[in-house]
Amino acid sequence: MSSFQVKILEADRPFYVGECESLTVPTIDGQHGILAGHSNMIVAIVPGTLRYRIPGQEDQYAAVSAGLVKVEGDEVLILVDSAERPEEIDANRARRAADAAKEVLQQKRSIQEYRSAQATLARAINRLQVKKNYQSWNK
Repeated sequence: MSSFQVKILEADRPFYVGECESLTVPTIDGQHGILAGHSNMIVAIVPGTLRYRIPGQEDQYAAVSAGLVKVEGDEVLILVDSAERPEEIDANRARRAADAAKEVLQQKRSIQEYRSAQATLARAINRLQVKKNYQSWNK
């Protein structure tokens, strides 16, 4: 299988930089697959599961926040606020964050606080889902 260069960058550090055989990113329209030779594009990423395959290895997974992906030639750039490998996710912490966000959503607060709580809840739910799926993928 042909490979391409990918840079997956978080807001404060590189998550993965190197060769990639396939990549699947979560978008508003569903999962979007990228292989070598993909046409140029820029697409928004939504919180969800990012899947990528490094040559000679099994699929790798990450819980990602909102961001964007740019494909140009045989180079892919992914910019996200955060990316976490399933084994890095603290499920208890994610549950506490989800509970706190749900509580804020139930209170009458400003639109900004409401939207912030929605984003926090989406991220926490995504992290828990990726952690749960990772455990079943590795059985």
